[in-house]
Amino acid sequence: MAPSSPNNIVCVMDASTPLGIALVDRLLRLKFTVHAAIHSNISEFMFNGYDNKSLKIFHSDPFDYHSIVDALRGCCGLFYTFDPLRHQPTFDDDEMMVMGEMEVRAAHNVLEACAQTDTIDKVVFTSSVAAVIWGQDRNSTSVSHLDERFWSDVHFCCKFKLWHGLSKTLAEKTAWALARDRGVNMVSVNAGLLVGPDLTIDNPYLKGAAEMYESGLFVTVDLNYLVEAHICVFQDLSSYGRYICFNHVINTNDDAADLARKLTSLPPGEEQQFAREIPQRISNKKLNKLLMNFKGEEQID
Repeated sequence: MAPSSPNNIVCVMDASTPLGIALVDRLLRLKFTVHAAIHSNISEFMFNGYDNKSLKIFHSDPFDYHSIVDALRGCCGLFYTFDPLRHQPTFDDDEMMVMGEMEVRAAHNVLEACAQTDTIDKVVFTSSVAAVIWGQDRNSTSVSHLDERFWSDVHFCCKFKLWHGLSKTLAEKTAWALARDRGVNMVSVNAGLLVGPDLTIDNPYLKGAAEMYESGLFVTVDLNYLVEAHICVFQDLSSYGRYICFNHVINTNDDAADLARKLTSLPPGEEQQFAREIPQRISNKKLNKLLMNFKGEEQID
C-alpha cells in the first residue's frame, strides 16, 4: 500500500545516521526517489555507488529553516530522526540540557517546514521508548504495562537527570503539537535501544538501564526491524499516532549479561546482579498488529 500522494519522492533527514543510511538503502530498493539530507560537515562518500537519478544529496541543517525547505521540496513524505550524540557521547549535565533544547528547536523547524510544503503527505518522526517510560507509572501496581498512551514525566526526568528521556519527550511533544495545529499527517516510531556495532556504554539511552531492567521496561531493537517499522507506518494508510518499536526485551539473566559483555569487559563473578527474571511491562502490540496486516497485504499484492 502506497502513500496517497501521486509522486514517489521522499526525504530522509538526518540520512547520515545508521538508521538514516539504512532507510535510504531500503527506500531506493523500493523504487522511491530519495532526498538524503545530511549535515554540511558530513561527507557524501557513504552514498557512493547509488544511482544519482534516484538519490539526491542535500546539505541540510535542522536549525536552518530554508535548507530544510530545500530538501523537502517536491517530496510526499519525510523520515525524520535527530541524533546529535553519536560522535560526542560525553557531555556534562549543562551541555545535555542545551542539546535537548536544540532537539526541540529542530523538531519545531522541521514540522513547520513540512506544514509549508504542499506536497508532504506524511511525516514519520523517530522518537524513543525513553519518551514513554520515565515517571511514577513505571512502578505503579495499578498499571499492568505501558503502551503508546503513556508519556515520560519531564519533571521526573529533570529530577533524576534523565536527559535523553527529557529531550526525546519534549521534542516529540513539540512535533505533535505543531503537527496537530498545522494539519500535518504525522506518526511517531518510539524505538527501543538500537543494538548494533556503534553501540557503546556511553549511549545516553542507557542512563537508568538498571531501573529499566528492574521495571521490565528495558527493550532493544535491531536496525532491520526498525527500518521495516518505519516503512510500514509510512506506506500503510491506516497508521496513526505513536508506535512503540522493539523486538527484544532485556529481562533475563542471559540477556542482560550478554548486553553487558557487548558494552564492557564484564569481569567474571559480576553477572549475579542480573540474576532475577523480570516480567515484561511494556507493549508493542499496536505495531505488531500493523506489521502483520501490512505484510499480509504485501503477499496478496
